[in-house]
Amino acid sequence: MNRRVPGILCLTAALALGACAKTATTATSTSPKPTPPTATATGAGGVIDPRNFVRVIDNPYQPFTPGTTLVYKGMKDDKVAVDTFEVTRETKTILGVVCMVIRDTLTLDGVLHERTEDWYVQDVAGNVWYFGESTAELDANGKVTSTEGSWEAGVDGAQPGIVMNARPQLGVDIRQEFYKGHAEDHFKVIDLNASLTVPYGSHTNALKTREWTPLDPGSIDVKYYAAGIGMIADGSEDGSEGIKLVEVRHV
Repeated sequence: MNRRVPGILCLTAALALGACAKTATTATSTSPKPTPPTATATGAGGVIDPRNFVRVIDNPYQPFTPGTTLVYKGMKDDKVAVDTFEVTRETKTILGVVCMVIRDTLTLDGVLHERTEDWYVQDVAGNVWYFGESTAELDANGKVTSTEGSWEAGVDGAQPGIVMNARPQLGVDIRQEFYKGHAEDHFKVIDLNASLTVPYGSHTNALKTREWTPLDPGSIDVKYYAAGIGMIADGSEDGSEGIKLVEVRHV
């Protein structure tokens, strides 16, 4: 999934020093077997059952309210990065499940660098699922240079995953997506009571997660989520770069 934005960008050194202790990058080789898709959303044999999904996403740590736009700012590749995360009123049906369409755009020094359409949905238990993405990287002239990382559940063996649990638990390895060789992100909750200040405000009792992928085992990201808002910061564990929430708009 999102090794791009929100996934590919990184927290600033100040954030890392304040809250992100460095850990070994061998986490992927020692982590437990990922949790499979939950029974609340699958039928016999683990097949996705559309009846077990709902048309709203109101998970406290990942609320996607149509008409909401979250704006993040920071640095990437020594350039000013602005990530705009728009929750649209559009839908896309995948494997019979009606998913919400999210548009995510990244600019570097004011030039559009990446645009992505993501597909999310919530199950009856409150877990938020990720059913795929269509992503494109662009050069300075606006020409698409890569669509690597694009995938859709049910196509070419790709499978959906969970990006936020209804009841987050410490230390459980969750698979966010699976498209072999292209999209294999995992996450684990490492703190249920983190504190963090970003331009959008100070937050306590935030959820902190660690993310990684077997496709790039040396890269580990951390994210912070505030109840009722969603993701408030995203970055690498080494603190080399980062983005933080600066604005939330509703239309």
